[in-house]
Amino acid sequence: MLKINCAYFKGDQPCKFHKEDGVKCDDCNHYKPVKNKILIIKLDAIGDVLRTTSILEPLKEKYPDSHITWCTREEAKELFVNNELVNDVIFVNDDSEYRLAVEKFNIVINLDTSKISSAISANAIGDEKVGFILNEKGSVVPTSEAAKEWLLMSAFDDYKAANKKSYQQLMYNILDLSSPVSHPILNIKKNNSELLRNKYSINDQQCTLGLNTGVGTKWPSKGWPLSRWEELIQKLKEDQLNLLLLGGPEEKKKNEYLTEKYDYLINTGCDNSIMDFACILNLCDILVTADTFALHIGIALRKYVIALFGPTSMAEIEIYNNGQKTHAQYECECYYQKSCNQNISCMEKISADTIYESIKSYQSTNLN
Repeated sequence: MLKINCAYFKGDQPCKFHKEDGVKCDDCNHYKPVKNKILIIKLDAIGDVLRTTSILEPLKEKYPDSHITWCTREEAKELFVNNELVNDVIFVNDDSEYRLAVEKFNIVINLDTSKISSAISANAIGDEKVGFILNEKGSVVPTSEAAKEWLLMSAFDDYKAANKKSYQQLMYNILDLSSPVSHPILNIKKNNSELLRNKYSINDQQCTLGLNTGVGTKWPSKGWPLSRWEELIQKLKEDQLNLLLLGGPEEKKKNEYLTEKYDYLINTGCDNSIMDFACILNLCDILVTADTFALHIGIALRKYVIALFGPTSMAEIEIYNNGQKTHAQYECECYYQKSCNQNISCMEKISADTIYESIKSYQSTNLN
């Protein structure tokens, strides 16, 4: 007999236990009836999707017999590979509209303040809505005082600037989850490590340092200037390190320029998939990066991160006591602005000496 209320039942394909052992429902010891169906809506941005996976472990502890469906965009698909805490992933640019018109959930969680995410939450069939919904007038509405705090920070830059809580702490408050906050979850292809070490001629006797020059297109003001990267790279020349240059498509010309000028850099390419990029980053002992997607990957992989902040919230980033947040000793005049209108930006005021000393401090403490 089919047990369609089992957490492992898929419908359109065999469950993993049938594929692995050939068992069927009547003789399966893994039968797990679903008591709570939970929908999580988190679409943007991809780094936010990754850091929001930190809610999964405490959520499963709170609702142990739950089935979790995550609604996101297809670009985030790779983030959920081998994530056993998420039973199903649906996509707004694929099947979610049809699925959510029929399926009923005990709890619908939307942690995005965007109208599209809030509309999905409002339309979803659920006994309880947590986070944000869209009302009939097209306004985003918080479902609690804890959610209102995040909405105020989304609406007013001065609220965001005054905030001292990490993103995870704010989300845990909305969901009434207990601390300490869990790490984000990202399961990489571990068998790729040796292949990549050979590909990039990694010297296992040396510390591997990742230099992520990427910043994306949404907030170019978050980037560390090219001149500062050059100063740091010059300082690292004699330090006997594996220097991996990281970036996305927008950094292709910049990284090609740097590797031509400094032949001791290892250019890892700028067209890697999310999973390939994560596998490369996993080779690193230390990651130097601005507030970008690479930072969230580094945190999820529990790397030592040296994170550079200027026009975005440093307090929101949870680094789990495994890294250092660095910012200019001046107040940013362009907080959450796409571009900087100052002669010298706050990011440019972060010196290469400061970052170099942070790298040396980590090496002396952890690698000797």
